[in-house]
Amino acid sequence: MGIESIENCTLNQDLHEVLPYLPNQFVDLLFIDPPYNLTKSFNGWTFKQMSGEEYSHWIDTWLSGLIRLLKPKASIYICGDWQSSAAIYEAARRYFAVRNRITWEREKGRGQLRGWKNCSEDIWFCTLSDDYTFNADEVKLKRRVLAPYTSPEGQPKDWERTDSGSFRLTYPSNIWTDITIPYWSMPENTDHPTQKPEKLLAKVILASSNEGDLVFDPFLGSGTSSVVAKKLRRKYVGVEIDETYCCLAEKRLFTAERDARIQGYEDDVFWERNALACQKRGQPGSPKQSRLL
Repeated sequence: MGIESIENCTLNQDLHEVLPYLPNQFVDLLFIDPPYNLTKSFNGWTFKQMSGEEYSHWIDTWLSGLIRLLKPKASIYICGDWQSSAAIYEAARRYFAVRNRITWEREKGRGQLRGWKNCSEDIWFCTLSDDYTFNADEVKLKRRVLAPYTSPEGQPKDWERTDSGSFRLTYPSNIWTDITIPYWSMPENTDHPTQKPEKLLAKVILASSNEGDLVFDPFLGSGTSSVVAKKLRRKYVGVEIDETYCCLAEKRLFTAERDARIQGYEDDVFWERNALACQKRGQPGSPKQSRLL
């Protein structure tokens, strides 16, 4: 297939079957959120847990085929949990330069009486070469300042006073504690059991691509990567085997044409979780929304 026939499309297809037909070197940013090494059901289809060696081999069956799709300056992000992360790293290091491991707080779920509650996941950040895009200024985090420093004249040092409190813009790190998992009252929420938040994808897409670049997701799920790519003026292609999830993705893409807001991302910066003032949260017509629409 030529790129013109699949650009900005959702492909309802098994990844292994569609891979041979995809064009060469069309991907600027590859975001991969595969089934983790857990026994889990997805709309009637069940992924069964394997041994670490089997899971690593399964990753290799599709990861090796994705390489020819990447442009020379492409970046790659691969998601996993604590049980699958080691196998993902071993598979990724065979083909890419592994740059970092992002750990993000997934604050959801019940606690455990005989162990530590699992509330974090990993994302392996890789590149195809040493020449790659990273826009650090695009993904600064706005944090509340609890113990602000001032000059002898009483002026803020590296922070600002606002009506909502004191804040400082900080450069991005590989620990993300500002992500909110989609829940029932959030517009982005769907019935997909492992849906990634739009804010998480916005960080990845803004950091490792530019406007007009193409984002490819081979395990699209309910379409978060495509939706955020569209909101941030990128092109997208997603592959998803389940027809219902493809329909959810298309519905969300249609909605994004009318509402390009991303919860937790406003005024060109990412806000610390629960830091936005109540009167500011969810208001239409913000500078960022107007620019995106």
